[in-house]
Amino acid sequence: MNVCESCKRIDNSAAIHCALCGKKLIQARKDDKFLLKFLGIDETTLKRFKEIRQQTILEAKSFLDKRSKRPIKALGISSSSRDQFDMAAESSHSEYLLEQALNELKKSKIKTELVKLRKLNVKPCKACYSTTNAQCHFYCSCFPKGTPLEDDMTKTLYDKVLGADIILFATPVNNFKISSHLALFLDRCISLDGSLAPANPKGTKDKALNTKHTKFIALMADPAIPGSGFWKRFYGKVGGFIVTGHEEGASMAITQLFMTLNHFGMAFPPWSNIYAMASIENPTHEDGRIVRDSGYVEEARQVAQNTLTIAKALRKSDIRWEYDSSSN
Repeated sequence: MNVCESCKRIDNSAAIHCALCGKKLIQARKDDKFLLKFLGIDETTLKRFKEIRQQTILEAKSFLDKRSKRPIKALGISSSSRDQFDMAAESSHSEYLLEQALNELKKSKIKTELVKLRKLNVKPCKACYSTTNAQCHFYCSCFPKGTPLEDDMTKTLYDKVLGADIILFATPVNNFKISSHLALFLDRCISLDGSLAPANPKGTKDKALNTKHTKFIALMADPAIPGSGFWKRFYGKVGGFIVTGHEEGASMAITQLFMTLNHFGMAFPPWSNIYAMASIENPTHEDGRIVRDSGYVEEARQVAQNTLTIAKALRKSDIRWEYDSSSN
């Protein structure tokens, strides 16, 4: 890895000169003297950066050591707004099929939990991540856990995701896409996708400091040491999708879910998704008898069993997935 001492750019290519300022690149080093000078920080800040790195390495090690020993847990995420006790006056079709999938896992003695996003308060992501990777933190520092600003994402949902081995997502098709509840949830999951503790807990959104922290992480990440860089907390989890809606919208919703969660680090078995369609000739309120048909219930059962098969296989083989932890 090369760096530019002039503009502080990190370059992973084979280039000799910096693409931004044209200065000659030098070989990066990991000793304190080089880090202090290149990052422009003091020893107290460097110590804090190292402390976060060590904490994350221990977090990753604890997860990898314990995942094969604890009972498999499954989490169902229902993202429909429909509720028989609310304005729709009808229950959700996608949630019904999700419940059938979770019931199938219960038959295999798997502990399950159903989360209904419509009943929770999940605030929109503020997109700190796009400023610099280390501007986004875990737990989310925009809605700090244990403070009056926390929402249900920081209060409970992050921990539920961390504790799950299988996560089944259910969504209706809303305007050719996933539901707004699920979009909010996935946006906020960016905090699980590599984010670390803040360099300055009392001033979490210090852009200059967090930019330097991002560069430190990029320099210090080691593929052989999980958690030494950005730690993706969906690592090793298995996913499945249940979508209700017509084919065009369902395929778009499933594609969006797969691409997002696959890059988060989730694993997916064959036949890990279904879409339950009613006739396009029917009014929406008549779809229920078709969508809840035994054929779709059987497909939901198969999704559950396929995710369980992969979850068990991952534990037995102790597969390690590779990803670039130096950037996010």
